[in-house]
Amino acid sequence: MASPRDIRKLALLAMYQLDATKGEDHDSVRGALDDVETLEDEGLSFVDQHAEFSAGEREKAFRLAVNAWEQRGDADAVLGELSKEWSVSRMPVVDRSILRLAHYEMTRVDGSEPKGVVNEAVELAKQFSTEQSPGFVNAILDKILKRVLAGSRTGEGV
Repeated sequence: MASPRDIRKLALLAMYQLDATKGEDHDSVRGALDDVETLEDEGLSFVDQHAEFSAGEREKAFRLAVNAWEQRGDADAVLGELSKEWSVSRMPVVDRSILRLAHYEMTRVDGSEPKGVVNEAVELAKQFSTEQSPGFVNAILDKILKRVLAGSRTGEGV
């Protein structure tokens, strides 16, 4: 059984691939999630080597990524507004994928804990991106978190 963190890692892998293919090849992205063992053999350690994913867990990761990809326009508008120094297109693809995924979870997934989403996103940045990325991801998501929390008090969204 995979942990929620492993499912997010798998979703990040799918987000990265969706970005690389401009969202035009869902079948191959979905297929890559079914072949995690080959990714591990190739040294792409996106998940805990002891994690075993059920078909449902792989589908959950894929759906999370696809839904976040489909909502990227909303995420990119917010990210562009909050990141004055870096346009979304100039962000490293891993950071952009982490931020889009977190934005989607914080604003669209019922039952998600926004503070937990921020913490998980920072951990993903530590593991998969540059030395500066965790701070960058945290700074942007902290601003989104404040909006989400303010919106939940007023009944409005981000």
